[in-house]
Amino acid sequence: MNIPMVDLQGQYKRLKSEIDTEIQKVLNTSSYINGPAVQEFASDMEKYLDVKHVIPCANGTDALQVAMMGLGLKPGDEVITTSFTFIATAEVIALLGLTPVLVDVLEDTMNIDPEAIKKAITDKTKAIVPVHLFGQVANMDEIMAIAKAHNLFVIEDNAQAIGANYTFANGDTKKAGTIGNVGCTSFFPSKNLGAYGDGGAIFTNDDELAAQLKVIVNHGMTVRYYHDYVGVNSRLDSMQAAVLKVKLPHLDEFAKARNFAANYYNTAFADCEKITTPITASFTDHVYHQYTMKLHNVDRDALQQHLFDKGIANAVYYPVPLHLQKAYQDPRYTAGDFPVTEKLSAEVMSLPMHTEFTEEQLKYVTDAVLEFIKK
Repeated sequence: MNIPMVDLQGQYKRLKSEIDTEIQKVLNTSSYINGPAVQEFASDMEKYLDVKHVIPCANGTDALQVAMMGLGLKPGDEVITTSFTFIATAEVIALLGLTPVLVDVLEDTMNIDPEAIKKAITDKTKAIVPVHLFGQVANMDEIMAIAKAHNLFVIEDNAQAIGANYTFANGDTKKAGTIGNVGCTSFFPSKNLGAYGDGGAIFTNDDELAAQLKVIVNHGMTVRYYHDYVGVNSRLDSMQAAVLKVKLPHLDEFAKARNFAANYYNTAFADCEKITTPITASFTDHVYHQYTMKLHNVDRDALQQHLFDKGIANAVYYPVPLHLQKAYQDPRYTAGDFPVTEKLSAEVMSLPMHTEFTEEQLKYVTDAVLEFIKK
C-alpha cells in the first residue's frame, strides 16, 4: 500500500462536486481578491467559532505577525512561547524586533508549561503565545490567569487545533483560538481545515482590535490609497476561500474521522511498552492534526526507514527545538535548558493522520510499526 501523511486527493474526490461548484462561481464573477467567497467564508467561520470577528489573511505566519502588530507590540518587548513548535511561532517575533522568550513544555500533552511561563515573566514581558500543539488546547485557565495577573496579551497559535473545544474549570466551553485576546490559524493544505494553497485567519472578540487588524492586512489602508498605518499585503484569495467555505461544514466530521484513526492506533499500540500513545488533557478535545507518539528504546531512524520501505509516510515534529536552531542561537539558551522539549525531540514520531482512512489501511500501518518494534 501507499499511505500518505495526508490524503488530500481522497478528500477532494469526496467533496469534488461542492468544491468545483464554488470554484466555478469565483471564475464566473472574476472577483479573485476579497470577493464574495472571502466575505461568506469569514461570516461562516464567525458563526462556527462563535466569535465576533474573523479576519482572513494570506497564511498562518502572517496571522501571527499581524496579530502582534495589531496589539501594538514594540521592538524590545518580550513574548513568551514554547521551544517545541514550528519555527513560524518564533519567526514573527524576531522579524518584528521583539524578543522571543522560550520555555519548556509538559511531557504528557507536549503543550506549553504554565509554571515555566510564570518563571519567565519580566518587566519587559508583553505577551504569551501558547501553541495548541498537534490538535489539543493548552491549559488556558492557567494561562489566562497568569496573563490577567501580569497584564499580558494572549495570542493563541491555533494552526493545529482548529475546531477543538476547551472546557473551563467552571464548565463553560469555547473553541480553540477564541479564548485569548486574539487567535491565529493556518489553512495550509495539510491542516484540519486546509485550502488548496496558502491561507490563514485571525480571530478576536475585540471590536477595536479587529478594526486595526483589517487595516493592517490591507497595506494599512483605511480608505483606498490613504495609508494611516504601516501594514502588510496579506489577503486570502477568493479561490482558497471557496474551498474553505465548502470544507468548514465538514470540520467536525473531519475531527471524528481523525479520532477514529487515532483510537485505532491507540488500541493497536496499547500493550506495547516501547510506545507511549498521545494523551488528551481532561479540559480539551483532541482533533489530531498529528498523531504523535513517543518511542522508548527504539531506533527511530530505522523505524522510519522501515515504514518508508513499506510505502508508509511518517515524520518527526520537531527534530530540533527552537532554542537549538542555528538561526535562533542565543546566549540565553543552551542544550539542556529545556529538558522536556529536548527529550521529546529525540522521542517523538508522527504517523499518517487524515480523514480518509480505511481500517485495512490503519491495520497495515500498525502492523508495520509493531513488526519492527517487536522483532
